[in-house]
This record gives sequence, C-alpha cells and structure tokens, in this order.
Amino acid sequence: MKIIHVAIVEDDHDIRQLLQLIIDMSPGFSCQIAHESCESGIPEILNQRPDILLMDIDLPGMNGIQGIQKIRQHNQDLTILMLTIHTEYDVIFDCLCAGANGYLVKGIAPTQLLSSIEEAYNGGAPMSPSIASKVVSFFHRSQNHGLTNRELEVLKLLTEGENYSTIGDQLFISKNTVKGHIKNIYSKLHVNTRAEAVLKAYQTRIV
Repeated sequence: MKIIHVAIVEDDHDIRQLLQLIIDMSPGFSCQIAHESCESGIPEILNQRPDILLMDIDLPGMNGIQGIQKIRQHNQDLTILMLTIHTEYDVIFDCLCAGANGYLVKGIAPTQLLSSIEEAYNGGAPMSPSIASKVVSFFHRSQNHGLTNRELEVLKLLTEGENYSTIGDQLFISKNTVKGHIKNIYSKLHVNTRAEAVLKAYQTRIV
C-alpha cells in the first residue's frame, strides 16, 4: 500500500497533535513531521520531502504565506494545503499566489481532511466549499472588470445606443444615478468616453 507522507506546521499544540493523530491512525497515511513554526519546520520539510504539507497561516515569527514563499524558493513540487481559520479574499489569494495547492478551513471533518489530502496527492486542488465559492465569485468579478450587475446592465444599454434618459427609464432609476454608474464604469474599465467604454465592452466580451 502506498503511504502518503504528511507534514504539519501548526502553532496550536492541541490542534497539531489532533491532526497528527488523525493522519497517523488512518491507513495509507503517515505524519512524522509536525512543527509549531516555519523556522523549525521548513529545514526538516525540505530535507525529508514529504508528499503533502498542511500549513497554518497565523504562526509565530514567519507566517504561513511567507513560509510557502520560502519553501518555493527551494522546492516547487511539494504539495501545500493551507489549513486555517481565514476566509478573507485577500488572504486566500495571497496564499494561492504564493504557491499553495489547496485551501481548507479549520473545523473540517477528519474524513474530509483525509480525502482532501488524497485528492491533493493525486494532483487535485481541494478547497473547502466556502472557499471554492469565493474563488469562483472572484473569478467572475475579475472577468467583468469588477462591474456590478447594475453597471453591466447600464453598459449593455450604452452599447445598444441608449442615452442617459432612456437608460434611466428602462432601469427605473434617475438620470443622476445613471451618470453615477457610468462614472464607475469608466473608472473600472480605465476609459474616458462612451465610445471607449463600448469598444472595450466588445473587445473583452463583457456584454
């Protein structure tokens, strides 16, 4: 039977012990490397080269994101899964941009943790459902240049040749509100005129 070797960097002693116990008591898994900090853990991790690393973010000294960056300077192949309480957009994407392969939220059920480790070992990118939905949401927003649904409606009507008054009538909003939306659209699309906004909308297929 193939054994998946897992390392842990987690500063909470009880959580670290629990994770190690769950992994070691499960057939097909082993955890012989468990540290409370990146400073103490990274040298052994780089030397022993486990299959998977479970990495916390809030750590004494070097934090988990800095830890990923440090590891990636020496090892691009190690599969790193974040295991953290953080669900903020910026933290999630800082981790993924630094080189994390997956993102799990603490409190995950042991069976789900093990299946996520196995998924990552087989080349997947496991994420807790709440994290996956945020990643998808962020992707859609970035595809739309950050435009809100209302701004997209206004932009679509602009491309159809409607003026401020008719846009307001169709969307049941005031002319001043339309102007405010258009100002935001120009800012987000980095354009200065209606013609440029319409051209960019077509070029990027926003509408």
